[in-house]
Amino acid sequence: MSKKSVARSIDPASQAALDTAEAKGLDTAWDRWDRMQPQCGFGKLGICCRICNMGPCRIDPFSDEEQRGVCGATADTIAARNLVRMIAGGAAAHSDHGRDVAHTLLLAAEGEAADYEIKDEAKLNALAEEYGIPTDGKSKKEIAKAVAEMALSEFGAQHGPLRFASRPPEALQEKWKKQGVIPRGIDREIVQVMHCTHVGVENDWKEVLKHGIRACLGDGWGGSMIATDLSDVLFGLPVPVRATINLGVLEPDQVNVVVHGHEPTLSEMIVAAARDPELTALAKQKGAKGINLAGICCTANEILMRHGIPVVGNFLQQELAIATGAVDVMIVDVQCIMPALGPLCDCFHTKLVTTSQKCHFPDAGVEHIEFHEDAALETAKKIVRLAVENFPNRKSKDIAIPEVTEGLIAGFTAENVYNFLGGRYRSTYRPLNNAIIEGRIRGLAGVVGCNNPNIRHDYGHVELTKELIRNDVLVVETGCSAQACAKAGLMRPECDVSGPGLREVCETVGLPPVLHLGSCVDCSRILMALVEVQREGGLGDCLSDLPAAGAAPEWMSEKAVSIGFYVATSGIFTVLATPFPTLGAKALSDYVYGGMAKDYGGYFAYESDPIKAAHAMIEHINKKRAALKLRPMLSERAAATTAAGA
Repeated sequence: MSKKSVARSIDPASQAALDTAEAKGLDTAWDRWDRMQPQCGFGKLGICCRICNMGPCRIDPFSDEEQRGVCGATADTIAARNLVRMIAGGAAAHSDHGRDVAHTLLLAAEGEAADYEIKDEAKLNALAEEYGIPTDGKSKKEIAKAVAEMALSEFGAQHGPLRFASRPPEALQEKWKKQGVIPRGIDREIVQVMHCTHVGVENDWKEVLKHGIRACLGDGWGGSMIATDLSDVLFGLPVPVRATINLGVLEPDQVNVVVHGHEPTLSEMIVAAARDPELTALAKQKGAKGINLAGICCTANEILMRHGIPVVGNFLQQELAIATGAVDVMIVDVQCIMPALGPLCDCFHTKLVTTSQKCHFPDAGVEHIEFHEDAALETAKKIVRLAVENFPNRKSKDIAIPEVTEGLIAGFTAENVYNFLGGRYRSTYRPLNNAIIEGRIRGLAGVVGCNNPNIRHDYGHVELTKELIRNDVLVVETGCSAQACAKAGLMRPECDVSGPGLREVCETVGLPPVLHLGSCVDCSRILMALVEVQREGGLGDCLSDLPAAGAAPEWMSEKAVSIGFYVATSGIFTVLATPFPTLGAKALSDYVYGGMAKDYGGYFAYESDPIKAAHAMIEHINKKRAALKLRPMLSERAAATTAAGA
């Protein structure tokens, strides 16, 4: 491997693919990032404003004089407006995902999307009960229609609170009430952010932030939670499943169909189409041994969790997958899809197919086959057939698949994890709570988020997670972070990196020390797992009492900003590798990186060194253990006994 590729990624498959890309003269995200240096300092500090045509305005962070934009906005106001617009963008993306899943459930219930069926009737009935929908004497489809309509009404509701905002502990709900941030309609809060940040509306930076907090809570406890719950109803609750990950899952002698994006309504149908006997027979006629389906990003996580479909890689590997020369079709829907894929696919035989009315490419070689639920399987088969027909167009000289894969177990949820912790006859969170109380497990951590070329690929996720589990912290992950740690072997039960207490628990129940909870929209599963831990008892009255912390070691997107804020304002201390663009605004930054703990229980810190970031989380967890008067860690007691004996 070249020094350049090693400096860019810790993943050997990605290193090999980067060398291949350089040898072929291909442009990647890392090359484009290098050319952007130095990046705009005003933008990184959050103190440039472009929301009206009197600007752009920018504030000098080094001046001792009070400065204001043309309209009179201060640095704190400018930075707060920019920040909450990022929250709104992220909340809109994840919540729109939830809307689409609810719409699909409605069509399925009405018989207009015949290719879908309700696979988890128990969860459907539980949601109906939570929504207050009578079920006696009603058919499965009638219940599903009522649930879907109720979920869809949450998006346009004008008065609150959202139904799922009643799921967290009452102590947290009281904090939200006191701050006036309980979300109403999901869409309403996003629109209100855009209105209040228009020139000449909201000028108090703290009130601007409150608008953003309502929007992010409407995402985490609304749109994202609806997406997760209704996906389970439609496609089935995930169960633990073994699978394989990394670029080596691409097959040199099979038709490689790669799905990339975020919404499971299409990818579920692609799974069915890839297994269609007629298409597999056609693939053999074209000289292939079969059809190999694999995924990238969160679409990969969706079909991994429910079907065990192999994963090609995470966000920064999408170009590297094309660079292998072995992808016959890459199918994309929405979110985290690089515009660079269009011209890159032109360098190979690969067909790039867009499927969403929200995502198009201007490149002539990109084909748009729009997906609609009423012809779901038909559309999926059309796209897979395109891949099969394209297989003979491969050029053997272009094929360079790194022979690197890793095994993992995925498919954990807030509903099923206790079956492993407590067993069939003791299906509660009590064993987990007891392990924390007794000092076998120090605490819990959620590690989530994207990749970003401003940090060595996968390094932040993997090294931070390793340090946490070495110190007996049980880690749950979603999105690209989960994929990074899976590639590093941290999602195998036989992983031997853990501290002694965590290792004892994992070996007893057969769990890996790092649990894969799904796609980035499934951060809602992490919230619900924490709710269940708190509800089980013995660890405080609020989520902020729990010995728990969060991290986003390589965050990149607006969705990550929304996730970060709904986690922190739910009471969880959260560490970022790089700060939000607020450092040019002192009052706002002081609040985000400390002061908001008084109002919500959670707050942010930032630390680029993943080991130091892990220890900031561990220190926080230790403080929470001390406040709860929990026993010292088992490992610490053993060390003290040994020292006393000596």
